[in-house]
Amino acid sequence: MPRICMTRPILLFPALCTVSVLMAGLAAAANVAPPAKLPGEAATPAQQATPYDGQLNRLSEILGTVTYLRNLCAGQPEQQWRAVAEKLIALDAGTEPVRKQMLTAAYNRGYRAFAAVHPSCTSAARVAESQYRAEGATLVREMTARFGN
Repeated sequence: MPRICMTRPILLFPALCTVSVLMAGLAAAANVAPPAKLPGEAATPAQQATPYDGQLNRLSEILGTVTYLRNLCAGQPEQQWRAVAEKLIALDAGTEPVRKQMLTAAYNRGYRAFAAVHPSCTSAARVAESQYRAEGATLVREMTARFGN
């Protein structure tokens, strides 16, 4: 196994714990395919895929979705989820611009997908936000259990 796959989970563990606590707390209160490669993108040693890329990509999308829906229904801007996503991306991507772009694009995809469908806070938006928080919490638990040690 390349060294990068062994060290990244250790660096990612604090961020996953933070996300786990936030997702679990908010969830109590209320076969993802790996991302496609960009054209012309070749895997270099610093940009090798990790076993958790698909899950991390999905988590980034979920964080984008939850950020949008929380801001929509809270009535005031809430930057907590965006900050968590930024920390997660920084810890995982490090100095790899392609990884950073991939995870940022996933976050933005989650945010924009719901912005296009939910222009105002409705009961459906609240239900979706709750379901996505629960999915995110489950995903974080699975990733932490599998890759966190």
